[in-house]
Order: sequence, then structure tokens, then C-alpha cells
Amino acid sequence: MGLAVGIVGLPNVGKSTTFNALTKASNAQAANYPFCTIEPNKAVVEVPDARLDELAKIVEPKRIMRSQVEFVDIAGLVKGASKGEGLGNKFLANIRECEVLLHIVRCFDDSNITHVEGHTDPVRDAEIIETELILADMEQLNKKIEKLAREAKSGANKEAKASLECANALLEHLNSGKKASSFDGGEVFESLNKELRLLSAKEMIYGANVDEDGLSSDNEYVKAITAHAAENNAQVIKLCAKIEEDLVGMSDEEASELLAGMGADESGLELIIKAAFAKLGLISYFTAGVQEVRSWTIKRGWLAPKAASVIHNDFEKGFIKAEVISYEDFVACKGEAGAKEAGKLRIEGKEYEVKDGDVMHFRFNV
Repeated sequence: MGLAVGIVGLPNVGKSTTFNALTKASNAQAANYPFCTIEPNKAVVEVPDARLDELAKIVEPKRIMRSQVEFVDIAGLVKGASKGEGLGNKFLANIRECEVLLHIVRCFDDSNITHVEGHTDPVRDAEIIETELILADMEQLNKKIEKLAREAKSGANKEAKASLECANALLEHLNSGKKASSFDGGEVFESLNKELRLLSAKEMIYGANVDEDGLSSDNEYVKAITAHAAENNAQVIKLCAKIEEDLVGMSDEEASELLAGMGADESGLELIIKAAFAKLGLISYFTAGVQEVRSWTIKRGWLAPKAASVIHNDFEKGFIKAEVISYEDFVACKGEAGAKEAGKLRIEGKEYEVKDGDVMHFRFNV
């Protein structure tokens, strides 16, 4: 759907190691020096969803097709990035193309791994990145204000005055050190942000990269970044990037055993992928047949005809009805036939809002 999650952070905090584990292939160079990543690495990652496996047990399809999310490994930013330090302008442009940011912060000490700021302090590290995003937004916003001021004065753009007032208020907000994501500017701001794609307005997930000892209980670094994230209404997910990379080479059984030994049901990366999917405003509906059980990705709130279009555009154009069974009913009734017999199959029309987990079949005119 053209929606991507950008992995950001200072150099050497574990971004590329995390990316290697996410993609289940070591195709992002990880090295102990700054700016080892220059061009952004991109990878499409499957979204873990146990519901597909349960559907497959019933239907016994030839294959399972899962929803996907794109992750982009963006080079490490440094203080002064908004002014071009460390190729910052190039990296900030890469961030602008992403919808959600996964902000990796280092939450462990290791004298063998260089830290560009000299020592570990996840809150300071997070604030460096966030300040650079704000500064970049201010520079862009100043240019927009100049343009809006000319338009408002000439009267060429009737909406320019309202946009100018909003832009000036936003600039003051940013200048106080606050991110655009905390600015309440209503529809005018939404329109402005849609055009400018403000960096500090993007949804953010913090990835607290710990060492193995940090997985069993939260260390002081994790507690500090969790408090910082709470102030920004953001989520923190703890992971050990190195262990996550090691899990890649294990069987599902071996990985589950290792995680269980650490007191975890899911890996940190699985939690991150699911959180990113949700932050992107995405949900899944399913189709279940002998050829395949498949998860289809749509935006939350889509109506049935629009949801059908991700299978084929003709499905939306010729939409008649949708046969819908909730995931819970499909599993409880052991398949479509049982759901029909139990009266759990519904016929829905064009105004039906598709729910996460719906098992669907579309009727349409060719």
C-alpha cells in the first residue's frame, strides 16, 4: 500500500542489526563506525498473525500469504543533521518518505561499541534526533510561511490567511521544543501536514535495544526512555537486537524455547512489526480457500467495495455483496460450511465497514 516504517537513531545504536533481523537476511551492513549505512536499505516484512495458521488448520490450503510492511533502514543521524551534518539533509529526506518511525535507542553499556556522544544515555540520544526533526520542520515551515504571506497579501489564495495563521502558531509551537505531533491545529493543520510531511508529526515507536541481561528486567536506561516516551504518547518495545538476529537462524521450535527461557511469548521484533502495522492504521481481512489462506491489508475504516479493490480493481467497480464470517465464528464453526449452518455467515452491502479478522468472499459483476 506504499506505507513504510523508517528505522532511525544515532549511529551505532543497533539500527542495522535490527533491520537484519527484521528481514531475516543479513543484507544491511552492520559495522562499528558512524555512517556505515548511507543509502537506505529497504525490505518488505511479513506481519506475524497466528490467526492465519488457525485458518490453515481448518482449510488445509496449498499456501499461506501474510500481510506485509515495508521497513527502511535510514543512516544514523547526528547533532546538526538539520544543517547537513553527517549527510543529514539526505537522511532527513529519506525519513520524510516514511509514515511511521521506529526510533532505536541504545539501552546498554559496552566499551567495545563506539558511541558518538561518548556514553550511553537513551533520553539524550532520543532528544538529539527529535530536536533535529523539529529543526528541519522549522526550516521547511519558514519557507512555507513566506509563500503563504505573499498569497494572503495578494488575495490569490482564499485559504492562505487561515493557513498562515496556523503555520505561524505551529512555528511558535516547534520553537518551544515541542513536536508537531502534539500540535492541535484541526483540519487546517492536517492539510498543511499533508503537503509538508512534517518529520516531527510522524507516529513514533521507541525500540529500546538492550543486552541479554536487560531482557529479563528493565534496567535504568529502559525505565528512563519509557518515561520519555510516555511524555510523547509513544510506545516502547524492548528488544535485544543481537539476540533477535541470532533467532533468525533458528527453527520456530528453537526460537520459542529460547524466548520462553527469557520469559517472553514473542520476540521484540514480532511486537515491533505488529505495532508498526497498527500505527500505520492498517488491519487485515482474510480469504480462505484450498488454494490459499490469505491476509489482505486495508486501511482501518474502509468500506467493503474499497476493501475488495485490493484483490482486484474490478471487484470494487462491480461490487454486489460481500459474504462475511468473523474470524472467531469461522474457527468456532470449523469452517465456512459450519458457519453457514450456524447462521454465522452474513451478507453485507456497500456501506459495510470491514472489521479486522473478517473472513470474506465478494460477489461482483464482471
